[in-house]
Amino acid sequence: MNTAGKLSAYGAVLALVAGGAWAAGTAVGPFATTSAASGHGDMPGGEVAGHGDAHGGTVAETDLPGGLASSRGGYTLAPTDTTQATGTTEPFSFRILGPDGNAVTGFDVEHDKRMHLIVVRRDTAGFQHLHPEMAAGGTWTVPLNLPEAGSYRVFADFTPTGAAAATLGTDIAAGGAFAPRDFAPSRVAEVDGYRVQLDGELVPGQASPVRLAVTKDGRPVTDLQPYLSAYGHLVALREGDLAYLHVHPDGAPGDGRTTPGPEIDFVAEVPTSGTYRLFLDFQHDGVVRTAEFTVDTAGDTTPETQRGDGHAGHDG
Repeated sequence: MNTAGKLSAYGAVLALVAGGAWAAGTAVGPFATTSAASGHGDMPGGEVAGHGDAHGGTVAETDLPGGLASSRGGYTLAPTDTTQATGTTEPFSFRILGPDGNAVTGFDVEHDKRMHLIVVRRDTAGFQHLHPEMAAGGTWTVPLNLPEAGSYRVFADFTPTGAAAATLGTDIAAGGAFAPRDFAPSRVAEVDGYRVQLDGELVPGQASPVRLAVTKDGRPVTDLQPYLSAYGHLVALREGDLAYLHVHPDGAPGDGRTTPGPEIDFVAEVPTSGTYRLFLDFQHDGVVRTAEFTVDTAGDTTPETQRGDGHAGHDG
């Protein structure tokens, strides 16, 4: 489809993207500047990818969560196209531009991959965890299917060689009639006959232990398989602006103390009060499955001076 055709087909959705992004920014409220996560390995017992961009105001760049900006620290997430047909598999391509404006080609391996790509619709439906392949010139490509219409957030989680880890985000649109979903609070997920229960509280600004227990047909699953060098991967997204946290378990396969289920322990730190959507990837019988949860924070530690109707501006 040529560019003019795409603009015609997706014009309404792109307008929704712009309006939705503004609404997301105004809905979430201010950021706490005292305890936002930043960088891999900042949390005891786990790794958190927390990166963002400050666009005006006095909030430090390193205090913002990840995925709120398409550019940060000299690096930019640059997609080849920002529209896609609904319900079809198409190649999605992008580059990571460096401080010199050229495509970056050197990336460190993190959890078996040089690039982790998270795709989720703005209402947190349709979560996907993908691993693109990079061509010699620095263009990453992955087959992508956006099953329903709407605005989708794409998060690139990577570590340029010789630089700090980063999580950048941008929006892409799938054309058609958009029917948003609401997700009620939930701590139990059912997927393909598996039942996953989430225990623990997310306390803003504090390292919060959470535990996920996996059972199947009423029996504990004690033979989870390593997936990307872990027994589970947990992504947390804040409702409203989709601030991104990528949390890894407390322990690793083969470390002599971590068992392959039924329980997977994490330590997570959410930057503010609010509602978070959690997505657990786990592997059993050779298949990776995703369990989804909706959790409210246990308390509000946002300083009184930062409450109200103000909000931080975001790019991307």
